[in-house]
Amino acid sequence: MLHQFFALRKNLMKFSPFYPAALLVLSLSSAAYAGKLPRPDHVVVVIEENRGYSQIMNMRNSNSYLNALARRGVLFTQSYGVTHPSQPNYLALFSGSTQGITRNSCPHTFDSGNLASSLLGAGLSFASFSESLPAVGDLSCASGVYQRKHNPLVNWQGSRLSAGLNQRFADFPKDFSRLPTVSFVIPDQNNDMHDGNFETADEWLKKHIDPYVEWAMKHNGLLILTWDEDDGREDNHIVTIMVGPMVKAGSSNQRINHYSVLRTLFDFYGLPALGASSDAEAIRDIWKIWQ
Repeated sequence: MLHQFFALRKNLMKFSPFYPAALLVLSLSSAAYAGKLPRPDHVVVVIEENRGYSQIMNMRNSNSYLNALARRGVLFTQSYGVTHPSQPNYLALFSGSTQGITRNSCPHTFDSGNLASSLLGAGLSFASFSESLPAVGDLSCASGVYQRKHNPLVNWQGSRLSAGLNQRFADFPKDFSRLPTVSFVIPDQNNDMHDGNFETADEWLKKHIDPYVEWAMKHNGLLILTWDEDDGREDNHIVTIMVGPMVKAGSSNQRINHYSVLRTLFDFYGLPALGASSDAEAIRDIWKIWQ
């Protein structure tokens, strides 16, 4: 469609005495359209652990899958966690609030609105896929390398949300067209950089997430890869990467945090923002014009 804009502009220059005014209208319309957000058919949000921006995006890791993923999509150079430690960041990303939690304590039960309840209320769908979760709907605080503190949906399970949304990563569909509208993917502590190293997590992402990325590029899907927090040494500066056919490859210096990402997810589907995401600016200017 972009070529049609330039063709129309060329014709206006040749034939219309009102070319400057007409071009202004066209330009304003184009700019307004560019500010709109897409509506992905599926979004997969993968959350990694406890690494600062410079630890991921450095020369030593330049040949990694993660860095290749950043080059393929958009890398946010000014992305930040909300707080420390891990758990309140997950709660913020899921519900627009840290829910007053300041520690990695367990268990908790909340009954407020959240991303999943908003999607379901609009006839859309959500599921959380946690690696090493013992069983669908499990309420354990910890089981081996699975940690409930990294799985925010569980804290609403039994109130607004059913146990069936709390899935194992083993249940992540092989047929990606069966994915819910929005999915959270939570690697276990061996594969999310919490206990394991960069190389292990990088290989895990390449093996388990890259097949979705390849499919998403042809099926209006979007990957959001982010970290919960840094390691305490970079002012909570983290990496966030988005990859999909609706994304313009490159980098963005828009300052964002978990509330910005949540606001964007709400705005994708025309849902009211919740909590602190209501005051956050949605992510814009990275989307391709004329989807």
